[in-house]
Amino acid sequence: MDADWTWACRAWEKWTAKHVGSSGMPVKAALLLNYDPTGPSRLLPIVAEEEGTKFTAVDLQPFINFFRRNNLQTEFFSIGPNQYLVTSIHEHWFCARCVNTTQPGGEGVIVMQIGAYLLVSMYDGSVGSASQAMVAVDQFAWHFNRRTH
Repeated sequence: MDADWTWACRAWEKWTAKHVGSSGMPVKAALLLNYDPTGPSRLLPIVAEEEGTKFTAVDLQPFINFFRRNNLQTEFFSIGPNQYLVTSIHEHWFCARCVNTTQPGGEGVIVMQIGAYLLVSMYDGSVGSASQAMVAVDQFAWHFNRRTH
């Protein structure tokens, strides 16, 4: 388990260095959250890794509760001060747009379940930015799944 976690940390660091940041990167901020509905969640911290954000477990609890309820099409959810509406749902991931943004081009988030983790990737912009962020998210998922599964 320790070797897998060490490898996951390295994969996270490599991915965030190439894809996460404020200027010119496809993803402005990302979180890797521990999420295993079959496991004893009280034993793990919610935030496994984060880049470009400073959220606490308390900040993320409403999002985790939203995800557990699985009412993706009927509810808004919050991550920190931003409120989101889900715009598309796929087998292991969904996209949402921020409804209270101050960014002229808008903001969005892509949430992907990867094993016992949730990858939450935030981006600025619209369709083009969402496409670039999705490519980055897919690359992390492919690389992460290659070793851990």
